[in-house]
Amino acid sequence: MDLQLNGRIALVTGGSRGIGRAVVEALAAEGATVAFCARSADGVRKAEEELRGAGYDVYGAEVDVADGDALASWVRESAAQRGGIDAVVANVSALAIPSTEENWAASFTTDMLGTVRLVEAALPSLEASDAGAIVTISSVSGREIDFAAGPYGTFKGALVHYTQGLAYQLAGRVRANTVSPGNVYFAGGVWESIEQNDPDLYGHALGLNPTGRMATPQEVARAVTFLASPAATFISGTNLVVDGALTRGVQL
Repeated sequence: MDLQLNGRIALVTGGSRGIGRAVVEALAAEGATVAFCARSADGVRKAEEELRGAGYDVYGAEVDVADGDALASWVRESAAQRGGIDAVVANVSALAIPSTEENWAASFTTDMLGTVRLVEAALPSLEASDAGAIVTISSVSGREIDFAAGPYGTFKGALVHYTQGLAYQLAGRVRANTVSPGNVYFAGGVWESIEQNDPDLYGHALGLNPTGRMATPQEVARAVTFLASPAATFISGTNLVVDGALTRGVQL
């Protein structure tokens, strides 16, 4: 299938590692030019060098999405330098799980406002595109009660609601969809850390998935790339769950 991404411009937040890095690579592999950001300058530089070395047209920048002005500036500069924006992927999370006031504030600022600010800054360019698309990254923790039912799960659920609202409000102009991954394992990621430091929790989480494993970032990235592409022209307002049948609730 031709995803019709060749020559398109995409922005990805949190694109230096994990799901975000895989999304950058997947979009670029389909011919898109991808600008991505992350908080770590070293991480951005490393990812940019590796991806460019593989022949991909990517541009990294050090940006903390919790800094609204810096995020908006990056979006505007990216649009000006690349000649527009066709798709944005809001991927960053504070990963704030324990229910403390600091974690509630961090989740609101990073997960929620980081997504809203990205969309608001990119919207003029997205509306000018003939294939404008928004993809937000939520989680299965946003649709069921699990160990992350505090700040993390609450705001992941709010992201789905926000994105559904965008899909309705922008219908016919810009598409908006959510991808909700289950547990995703990668080197340096949260589940590798849990495997090493809390093997009981890791074993419990692994045992909940009937596939007997966790997802790879690439498996999630393929879903994101499809929804961000012009091949998905009539898909808007969906929450695509990528979890290997982990969740057992019926999504109507």
